[in-house]
Amino acid sequence: MESSNSENTSFNSIGNSNTTNTAMSVSNLPPPSSTTPSRYENQKRRDWNTFGQYLKNHRPPLSLSRCSGAHVLEFLRYLDQFGKTKVHTPICPFYGHPNPPAPCPCPLRQAWGSLDALIGRLRAAFEENGGKPEANPFGARAVRLYLREVRDLQSKARGISYEKKKRKRPPQQQIQALPLPLPLPMPPPPGAT
Repeated sequence: MESSNSENTSFNSIGNSNTTNTAMSVSNLPPPSSTTPSRYENQKRRDWNTFGQYLKNHRPPLSLSRCSGAHVLEFLRYLDQFGKTKVHTPICPFYGHPNPPAPCPCPLRQAWGSLDALIGRLRAAFEENGGKPEANPFGARAVRLYLREVRDLQSKARGISYEKKKRKRPPQQQIQALPLPLPLPMPPPPGAT
């Protein structure tokens, strides 16, 4: 297999490498505090700038205020060309096998987990940049349905089940064991002297 779920989710190298701020009100996110931003914050900023660059390069160019869930889907499909996850087609002999024994011509795509994490970061960045939650194109129903469809398709094609992780229960407190009473001696069997 040519990929794993640890696929690099940095999408800042796609498209035009010019990542200057655009006139569409897409800007760098301010750091959360005076300390160095976390890895998540840096990734979120890069993803936000990449999406802004995508809007700028769109034909015709789009402003963030006119961006909809359909444009987000277009962006996610565009990202597939940079994917590293082999997704077998139903006619492939390795369809449903997580570790195929030989190469095949099936396409490489973005892994579902990468897309899901990307949308989460962009959704947060949209609201941090003044967007209203009810107008967030990254939270559109069509985007959620698309992600679910990608997850289901990839789980069948790659033979990997994406089950919701169960919450770990907090460890139960140990109850101090009380000493058990010693067993009573067994009576001798009948007829024994």
